[in-house]
Parts: sequence; structure tokens; C-alpha cells
Amino acid sequence: MKKDVLTKLQRAFVNEYLKSPNLNATECVKKAGYKTKYPNKIAFQLLDNTRLLKEIEKVRKEREKRTEITQDRVLEELAYLGFSNIKDYVDASTAKGFVTFKDMDKIPEEKARAIEAIKANYKEGRIEFKLHSKTKTLEMIGRHLGMFIDKFDVGDALKEILIKRIIQDDRPED
Repeated sequence: MKKDVLTKLQRAFVNEYLKSPNLNATECVKKAGYKTKYPNKIAFQLLDNTRLLKEIEKVRKEREKRTEITQDRVLEELAYLGFSNIKDYVDASTAKGFVTFKDMDKIPEEKARAIEAIKANYKEGRIEFKLHSKTKTLEMIGRHLGMFIDKFDVGDALKEILIKRIIQDDRPED
């Protein structure tokens, strides 16, 4: 077998890994069909394989080109939602005691995408207007930028390596 060719199981792992919403390599090992009692060990080995990592990156870039969905584009969209401002959509005049909506045709497309819902109840004479959640969106942006770290999960295989190294370092020298 050529060195640059992946096995059937490795290719299945690459496909599962790129479909995984949270990039959980251990789960992807199981879904790819590896028969092992130690999927975390296999996951660690796979993610340590340069050839496999190059394939993941190649397929990811192909998908990015094909779908035109890039990290920059996603982050830009999150920014539209996260930094939306209600003043861009309504005029609220306390002096007159009512709220008016701005002409939707005059709201730029990127700002219009921040609108989650507009509901009209004509019987009650009410209109509800809702923007996407700023809190959730800003949290997603912050996580992307590495601003929040709730938990650092290094995976079971890496934990084993670190524990072994700690045990070795704690042994008295002869």
C-alpha cells in the first residue's frame, strides 16, 4: 500500500470527524467502524498521524470551497447578530408614546439578517419584533476568540500520557 493512501477505516474516520459538530475523535472512531476496546487510544493515534491530518485539512478546504462557507464568513455573520442594535430597526419616541418600524426596504441586508421574527396580531393591534440572541452569539464569538475557557478537555489518551509522565517525574532518582 502506498504511504499517501489512507485505509478504508482511516477514510471513514476522516469523514466522521468532518461531520462531527464537536470534533469528538473518540466518538468518530466508533462511528467509523473501528473494533477496539480503546477508541480514545485509536483517536489519539489517528490525530497524531500527519498523513491523516493532511487529508482532514484537504477535505475541509475542498468542502469550504464547494460550500463557500468559511470561518471568516461564519464569524462575520455572528458579528452581524451579536452587534445588532435595536435602533437600526425601530424608532421609539417617548414623547409621542409609540414605536414605529423603519422601512424594511431601507434596512441593509446584513442588518436584516439579525431579525429573528416579526409577528403581527392585527386583532390586538400588536406587532412583536425580535432580534437573534446577542448573549448566545457573543458567547460563540468569544469562544472562537479564546476569551472563555470553562473546561479544558485533553482527551483520555493524552491524560494517560500526562499521568505516566507525572509518575515518572515523581520517581526518586537512583
